[in-house]
Parts: sequence; C-alpha cells; structure tokens
Amino acid sequence: MMDKSKFFDHFRRTLAAPTLEQGEVDGANAILDCMWGLPNSWISYGLATAWHETAHTLQPIKESGGDAYFFRRYDRDGQHPAIAKQLGNTQKGDGVKFCGRGFVQLSGRANYLRAGTALKIDLISNPELALDPAIAAKIMRDGMVEGWFTGRKLAHILPVSSPATRNEFFSARRIINGSDRADLIAGYAMEFQHALCATEK
Repeated sequence: MMDKSKFFDHFRRTLAAPTLEQGEVDGANAILDCMWGLPNSWISYGLATAWHETAHTLQPIKESGGDAYFFRRYDRDGQHPAIAKQLGNTQKGDGVKFCGRGFVQLSGRANYLRAGTALKIDLISNPELALDPAIAAKIMRDGMVEGWFTGRKLAHILPVSSPATRNEFFSARRIINGSDRADLIAGYAMEFQHALCATEK
C-alpha cells in the first residue's frame, strides 16, 4: 500500500508550496489510483504531464477558445479541412463537439471514439465525460501506455524497474507533444518521482 501522506508532504514542499488546494489533492488521487501498479517513472510522468497541461490545477480542463474558434480550427466546414480529416471530424459540428478535454487534450471524433471504446464508455454521445477526473486519468494512462497521442509509448522511453533520469523524462515529452516545454515537465517529473520514492521508505 502507498503511504499517500508522504507523497503529499513532498508534493506540498516542492511543487505546490505552501499549500495544496482540494482540487489538486483530488486530481492527484485520481491519477495515482488510476496508474497505481505501473512503474514509478510512468506514474511520475503522468502526474507531471497533468500538472503542466492543467496549469497546476490537476483538474481536467477544456481547451481554451470558443465555439467559433473550434469550428474554424477543427470542423470539416471550417478553415482547416485537412486537420478535421486527420481528427476524424466527418460530421458538421464535430469541431466544437470534440474539442480538447481532459488532463491531456483528447481531440477529434476519431480519438474520442478510440478512447470510449477502450474504456467502454460512450464519449461520442457524451464528450463532456472526458472532464471527469477518473475518466480523464484513464484516458491519459491508456493514451501514454498504448501510444495514442503520437505513436510513442511510455515503454519506449522510460524504465520499468529503476528511477528515470531527467534526460529520460525530457525525451518522454515525445509521447504527448514533441518537445514543447520538455525540460520544465522533466523537472516536475523528477519531483513527483522523489515523492513516490518517499512513500516506499
């Protein structure tokens, strides 16, 4: 069993000082409960990714921008039909309906369908379910483990039985989004890894 009090003590001292909001605690718990049993380096990177992508709230978020932006950017009848096609947005209104949501930005009809099928939930009829912390955590976990986002998987980069190095965490950004803010997120991941290791002492 994990001693979560030690985890949160380290989290509070290093990343969330001086206090943790209840939403941050709840979000961390959703991710920990969902990813528990995976290698510590993998859990650490999941936490670091969510910490960054949600602007340190650890609450699933909806992509910024209004309906007009989502239509222009992602709809088949918008200004970028090639992007719409890549996302599987085949029906009018898909750009708005399947905008980015979650701990990581699940976007597009095809990706909502894949995630919903994997988790056995109807994300096509109910895309807002991707904002539920427990569901968002599962989407992030499965996406990172299975390589949904970029084709890269956690197992391609991060170790299974030993702590990851900062360089390995830097490279792990390719699982989500190329190299965008990779060094910053690697630093978060190192602290989360220290927090998880503290629970084993």
